[in-house]
Amino acid sequence: MTSSQTTPRTGLAAWTPAQRFAGVFGAVYLVVAVAGFALTGFTGFGEGHEHTLVIFAVNPLHNYIHLALAAGWLAAAPRHGTARIANLLIGVVLGLVTVLGLFGSLGFLGMSGMADPDNFLHLATASLALYFGSVGAAAQDRAEGAVR
Repeated sequence: MTSSQTTPRTGLAAWTPAQRFAGVFGAVYLVVAVAGFALTGFTGFGEGHEHTLVIFAVNPLHNYIHLALAAGWLAAAPRHGTARIANLLIGVVLGLVTVLGLFGSLGFLGMSGMADPDNFLHLATASLALYFGSVGAAAQDRAEGAVR
């Protein structure tokens, strides 16, 4: 007789897609914030487009915002429910930032208007965050409900 028992996944392997997204994007935003601070320093808080990180405009204020997003995602990642909520909230905020950026309302962050690369990056990140906070997370919720 053979046993078909499987051992439960633990640690990072047990994380849901919402948690993985929050963890990965939290880490990415942390790296971007640190790289941004290495480039801009900590002064000139909101002086507009002063420095470019790859193709993206950064200034210390923009770096602090990236750091705050990273902290939110990383703090939320260990639990599915909090990761899902963080993904939704950050997705909504980045969606709003995209709209404001398209209209040129975020010059103090170094974003210069409709064709600014930051707008496209924020739109992509917002879309993914909203997916992993809603549709992608709901599929996991249904699967967990079926197991219980």
